[in-house]
Amino acid sequence: MVDFGSEFHGKRVLVTGAAGIMGRALGAAFEAAGATLCRTDRSTDGLQGFAVAADLTSDDGLDHLLGTVGQAWGAPDVVVNNAALYPSSFLLDMQVADWDRIMDVNVRAPFVLMRGFALQMIGQGVQGNFINISSGAARKMRRTAVTYCMSKTALDRMTKGFALELAEYGIRVNCLEPGFASGSAVSALSQEHIDRVMAAIPLGTETGPDDVGQAALYLASSAARNITGTSLAVDGGNSAGVMDVYQDKKSAL
Repeated sequence: MVDFGSEFHGKRVLVTGAAGIMGRALGAAFEAAGATLCRTDRSTDGLQGFAVAADLTSDDGLDHLLGTVGQAWGAPDVVVNNAALYPSSFLLDMQVADWDRIMDVNVRAPFVLMRGFALQMIGQGVQGNFINISSGAARKMRRTAVTYCMSKTALDRMTKGFALELAEYGIRVNCLEPGFASGSAVSALSQEHIDRVMAAIPLGTETGPDDVGQAALYLASSAARNITGTSLAVDGGNSAGVMDVYQDKKSAL
């Protein structure tokens, strides 16, 4: 693991979707680096320290989160928009209400929170960071996950838009794209599916909690001071291209 020294000591970091696997990993990484955490999810059950329950599909929930953090901290130094819904449904089967809920959590909530916390940062003179947890789905459509893919494409575009607008205030905005992890709490995966996906990853590795946490620390650190409006894929090279070789000779050596 990279040692960031005392860089994050005293830094105030907000992580949404903090109760999930990815949220716990992100929170743990910043906390281990010395940051002060605010963790938020629909419920604070199992969340330690400064925790805020907020429904990100609700204006009242979003306002409550913005107000509570602003009152406690003045402005956060780092905001990690991690909360997201990953449903499995064909478009022809999907209900409009389900579509709306996915877009509310995956797109609308990050917009409202980035706008609100950016205004707090600007008002307090905080040159902060936003890290939006995206996905390779932003670039590649997947059957039964079309709405999710669209939401991540929108998040990627929004990241670049906010990066352009906030640059003059010294506020950086980037995306982090975790790769495949077989230990999803959302859906059980067959071993056959896991083996097929792993065979297509150039480095042959899953994306673990430490991978994501260390990448987020890097993006929020001074080492990345000249990086904004970009997406960092932490996926073993999965987004780089296709590993299949369509000829008899399968290896260069």
